[in-house]
Amino acid sequence: MNPELLRQLPSVDQLLETPAAADLISSYGRPATVQALREVLDASRQAIRADRAAPISPAELLGAAEEALQVMVASTLRPAINATGVIIHTNLGRAPLSQLALQAIAGAAADYSTLEYDLGLGRRGSRSVHAQRLLTQITGAEAATVVNNNAAAVLLTLAALTRGREVIISRGQLVEIGGGFRIPDVMARSGAALVEIGTTNRTHLRDYEEAISEETAAILVAHHSNFRIVGFTAEAALNDLGLLARERGILLLHDLGSGALLDTAAYGLAHEPTVSESLAAGADVTCFSGDKLLGGPQAGIIVGRRDLIAQIGQHPLARAVRPDKLCLAGLSATLLHYVKDEATREVPVWRMISTLPGDLKRTARRWSRRLGRAGLSARVVPGESTVGGGSLPGATLPTWLVAIQHPQPDSLTARLRAAETPVIGRIEDDQLLLDPRTVLPEQERALLSTVLSAATQNGAEEQR
Repeated sequence: MNPELLRQLPSVDQLLETPAAADLISSYGRPATVQALREVLDASRQAIRADRAAPISPAELLGAAEEALQVMVASTLRPAINATGVIIHTNLGRAPLSQLALQAIAGAAADYSTLEYDLGLGRRGSRSVHAQRLLTQITGAEAATVVNNNAAAVLLTLAALTRGREVIISRGQLVEIGGGFRIPDVMARSGAALVEIGTTNRTHLRDYEEAISEETAAILVAHHSNFRIVGFTAEAALNDLGLLARERGILLLHDLGSGALLDTAAYGLAHEPTVSESLAAGADVTCFSGDKLLGGPQAGIIVGRRDLIAQIGQHPLARAVRPDKLCLAGLSATLLHYVKDEATREVPVWRMISTLPGDLKRTARRWSRRLGRAGLSARVVPGESTVGGGSLPGATLPTWLVAIQHPQPDSLTARLRAAETPVIGRIEDDQLLLDPRTVLPEQERALLSTVLSAATQNGAEEQR
C-alpha cells in the first residue's frame, strides 16, 4: 500500500467545489452526486490499500462518479428489437401493442378519465364496464370482467366459486407455467379442495363421472398451453364435460390461457381453442390472458355466465387484482380491432402470424443486401418462427432469416444487447440469425444501423 496515494485523494467537499461537480448536481441532483462521489472515493481507497490501480485526480474521480450516476439513472426497462422469431416473447414483454392501443393508453395516462364515473348518472360507476361490452360481443359470453393477469383470473374464479369445496382436475392438466405458477398451488391458495383423477397421459369421461360427489363444486379444465402430451393419450372432450357438469349440477371452469379469438389454423398453425368455442362447449366460466394471442396489454380476462361473473366481481380479492386505467384503455382498443375485423392488419401479434413467407423473404433479402454492401457476410436462409408465450407448443411458421457469419458471434450478440436500443437475435451453427417476422417495420432502420455499428466495433477491436 502507498500511503502517499491515499493522501492525494481529495475530499468530497473539495470535489463538490469544482465546475464538473456543479454540472453533475445540475443533471442528477445534489444528494445523488454526493453519494456517488463518496462511493467512488471509498472504492479508490480500497483499491490503493490492495495495491491496485485507482482514480486519484479530481478529474478521474469526477469521471468515475458520472459513470456511476449514468448507470443509476439508466432505465432497466427499455425498448428492444426482437429479431428472434419468437412472436410472443415472454422475456421481451410478450405482445407489442397496436397504434390505437398506444394512443388509448397515452390518452388515459395524460388526462383524467371516466375510469369509475358514470357520465349518464353523474356519479360513481364501475371500471368493469369498459371492456365488458366488447368482450361479450366478441365471445358471445353473457358477462365479462378483467383482472391484472390470467393467474389472478384463475385464483379469483376458484376463490369466489369453489372455496371450501372440491374441484376435479385431470392429472394431465396439473401444469406449471413460467415463473413457478402451478395449478395445484393456485387451487390450494383459493381454498378449493383438489381432486386429481386419471393419469398423466389418459383421463376418460368416466373418471370425472366417478369423482363427482356432494362436495364437488366444479370441474376445472386447464388447457395445455405450453406443452404437449403425445403417444398413448386420451382426454375427455370439453363439450362432454359441459354436458356432464350440467347433468350433475356443478360448474365447468376452463383455464384457456392463450386467449385466442381467431382461428390459428387459418394461418398455417395447429388449431388453438378459441374463447367462443370454450363457451359454446359448455364452460360456465372461461379465463384467458390479454397479452398472448389476444395481442393486448397484460390482463386476465374472465367471461361466462352473468350470475357467476357478478359473484366473482363481489369477492374481496377482486379489488386486490383489479386492472388500472392504462390496462383497460389498451385492452379496449385492442378488442376494438376484433370487432372491426381488422386484427390481422392492426394487432402486431396477428400481423406477424399472418405475414406470408414471400414477404419475409423480400425483407430478408433487403437486409442482406444492405449488410453485404457494408462488408458483412450475410445471406438469406430458410428457417422457422414460433408463436411462443405458452401458446401452440411446438408449432412453427416458415420464415426466411438473415444469417450473419462473424469470427466472434458471441461477442457480436453481446454488443447488440449493449446497444442503446438492444437487438436480440439468436445464435445457431456459429451464425447470428435475424428473423424479420418479429421486427416491427418502423424498427428496420435501427436494426440495420445497430448491427453494422456492432460489427464495425468488433472489427476495430480485433485489429487492435
